[in-house]
Amino acid sequence: MGTTISSAQARLLTFPARTHWEIPRIFSINGPLLSVLNRSNSVTTKDNCDHSLKTYAMNNTTATTSKTLYHDNWFESLAIAYITKLIQESAGIKNDIPGYKGLVMVSKEVFREFNTIQQRELLVKALEKAIPSSSLNMAKLTPQSKFTRELFAFITTIAFPWLVGPSEVRESEFQGRKEKNVVHIKKCRFLEEANCVGMCTNMCKMSTQEFFMKNFRTPVNMVPNFDDMSCEIIFGQDPPAQEDDPAFKQPCYKLCNVKQKHSASCIS
Repeated sequence: MGTTISSAQARLLTFPARTHWEIPRIFSINGPLLSVLNRSNSVTTKDNCDHSLKTYAMNNTTATTSKTLYHDNWFESLAIAYITKLIQESAGIKNDIPGYKGLVMVSKEVFREFNTIQQRELLVKALEKAIPSSSLNMAKLTPQSKFTRELFAFITTIAFPWLVGPSEVRESEFQGRKEKNVVHIKKCRFLEEANCVGMCTNMCKMSTQEFFMKNFRTPVNMVPNFDDMSCEIIFGQDPPAQEDDPAFKQPCYKLCNVKQKHSASCIS
C-alpha cells in the first residue's frame, strides 16, 4: 500500500536546520522603556578600506575606518526614539532625524550648545526620567553588595546592546575576592557613531558615573579605549579624579567633526 522512497530520494526531503534561536524579549511595564532586555538583533561590519584601523601620528590617536552596521528591530528603534525624546526635552532642543543617527545628532547639539557641567546634568536628568521615581527611591535604600554589582553588570549586557553595542560580563578582583562586576563593550556604538572623544567622556562616561552614584549609591568607573573603541564599565570601583583620569588627557580623533578641536581641548 505504501510508496517506497529510495535513500537518494530521501536525501532530497531533508530540511535545513535552524541555526539561530532568538531569545524572547522581556521588558518592564513599570515605566516606558525602563529597560530593553534583548540582545542586539544583528550587527555587521563594513570595511571602508583595506584594514579596520588607521593610525594618526597624534599621541597614538586612532580612528576606525570600518563601520559597524546595526539592524535595529522595532523595539530597539522604539527605545532609541524614546531616549532621544528625553534628551531633547531635557535640553529644550528639537531634531527630527530618526533612528540612532538622530540620537547622536541630538547629543552633538547638546555637546555644542552647553558647557561640560550642563551636558552631564542634562544627560543625568534624561536618564532619571527613563526610570520611575519609585524605583529610584527604592534603589537608594539598597546597600551596595556583590549581588547588586553583579546584577548591574548582567542587566547592562542584556538591556543596552542597542545603545552601546554588544558586550559581555567579565570577572575582576574586588576587595580580595572575585566578582563578575565588569562589563566589557567590544566596540562602543555611541563612540563609533559620534567619533568624538569629548562626547564619550562628557556625555557618556561622566554622566553614567554620576547617575549611578547619585541614584544607586554605587560607584562606577568607565574606562574607554580610544584605540579600538572598546570600553569597560567597572561597578563598585571609584573613578579617578578628572585631572588624573587618562581619558581626559586623550586628544580627539582626526575625523572628529563636532568641535573640530583635534586635541584634548575638544573635551572642554
